[in-house]
Amino acid sequence: MTVLIEYPPGDPGTPPHRHSGPAFGYMLEGEMLFELEGEPERVIKAGETFWEPGGDVIHYQDGNNRTDSWSRFLVTMMCAPGQPMLTLVDDEELAQRKDRRAPRST
Repeated sequence: MTVLIEYPPGDPGTPPHRHSGPAFGYMLEGEMLFELEGEPERVIKAGETFWEPGGDVIHYQDGNNRTDSWSRFLVTMMCAPGQPMLTLVDDEELAQRKDRRAPRST
């Protein structure tokens, strides 16, 4: 499945989640604050790409990093058969896995 994701200025994006299969993205416009489990947060800018391995890895952030412009990106996700494309992660699981999150820059 390929979708266009659009976030208005300052939008924090999707809450922590995971995908059942890999996801590949291309930033069309603006900037996205991006953070996967075990990796430091980083900013993806227009013209850059990103990917997520899917499975058990938590995707913590994908929000608009700018407060003055929209953020738009294309993402192609491959779903594991019989599983949902996106599953939100609850606070209890986040607390259990806090040791897997890289130190934050802020």
